[in-house]
Amino acid sequence: MSETRAVPPQGDEASAERRGCQRFVARRRGEPCFWVVMDGTRIPLNDLSAEGFSYPSATPAPASDEVFGFVLQREGVPDEIRGRAVTVNFLAASAQIGCSFVSLEGDGAERLRDWLIAHVLMTATVRITEKDAAAIVAGPSLI
Repeated sequence: MSETRAVPPQGDEASAERRGCQRFVARRRGEPCFWVVMDGTRIPLNDLSAEGFSYPSATPAPASDEVFGFVLQREGVPDEIRGRAVTVNFLAASAQIGCSFVSLEGDGAERLRDWLIAHVLMTATVRITEKDAAAIVAGPSLI
């Protein structure tokens, strides 16, 4: 298992931006393109990054210190990425839960990077190269 550790911040850090990497809206042409499966339920993601994801939820779950298993899926592609994550926040106003990866199985981190690069290339509104897309994925959070 490749380790992608993310420790939830403490104190004043908890309200600050936690993301070190850019997050990407998980929609293409207005439709969901990335999904998470947890406890047998498939949920469209709000956003996805190399560090974690968020999904819509009106109620907080699972507990913030509970590590849980998940499967990431990409619309129209049979590939899956399995891993473990922890909830880092629940935003009641926007009805979403933010999760941070604890670990991704096998080559999951590399495959996720490839997924994100492909997503950037497909959703870019200006012409960019694969090298440009890779730099965007690897770069710091801009939002």
